[in-house]
Amino acid sequence: MTTSPELTIPTPSGPVFATAQDHQDGRAVLYTLRGAVRGQVCVTGTHDRYHWDQFTALRVSFGSCDVMAELAPQESLPHLRSATTRYVGSVIRSTGEGEPYQQVQSLESTAGREPSEKTAQTLTAVLHACGEDTACRPDLPRLLDAAREGDTPALLRFLTSVLTQCEKDAARYEKEAAEHLRDGRAAAALWWALARQLTAAYAPLPVLAWWLADYTGSQARRALVAPDLARISQQAAANQRQDHARFTAEVASLRAQQRTRRPRWTTPAAERR
Repeated sequence: MTTSPELTIPTPSGPVFATAQDHQDGRAVLYTLRGAVRGQVCVTGTHDRYHWDQFTALRVSFGSCDVMAELAPQESLPHLRSATTRYVGSVIRSTGEGEPYQQVQSLESTAGREPSEKTAQTLTAVLHACGEDTACRPDLPRLLDAAREGDTPALLRFLTSVLTQCEKDAARYEKEAAEHLRDGRAAAALWWALARQLTAAYAPLPVLAWWLADYTGSQARRALVAPDLARISQQAAANQRQDHARFTAEVASLRAQQRTRRPRWTTPAAERR
């Protein structure tokens, strides 16, 4: 689908016509819908869903504003031409691996009800078509740079808090692993001590055999299970350390972009001057 003054979108409910215009001082593209669906769709730049520091994706939201920034006015939300029920919904259009579209806000009516299958297909077609049209626009870099400039401060605050939590979680899992290993060694030592008493006794006591048996809560079970629990905790700690390293690199990348990157986007009014 190519960018045009008026986009024609085939849907199960009939053709939808979308007219694009610059919105929010060039930080977004606003599509006004007519035909089988009436209302508006707002498209903004955003970061890749797997990489916080890479602004290569688009967020497509029903209504006249970015769903992650504010609530859209009721009158801007789309509805079918033959009905009055209005709908909310949002998707991310990515250029990386996996499915190109990811649902961010589920399609539902403003009353919280799921649309019929036909209506859902119609609304999804509209969201995807607006996303594809924006991706073909020559001013796409401006949208992505605007998102980078506007979102980076909040992302840095968020990732800084995530890094702190990763450190705490890694330390907690490492402590758990050490405790499991100590518990396992203690249980094994006690088991062997009881086993030696059992074999050395002239008339073995039944209670010793019971202590040596493998059942839930027994010394044998503790000795057997503790190493596995320790490995689970060690892997969880390693995962947290790995996440910490990745987030640290993304924070450094975002800060570097803040320092070195000048805004490449300008408002439409500035472009005309």
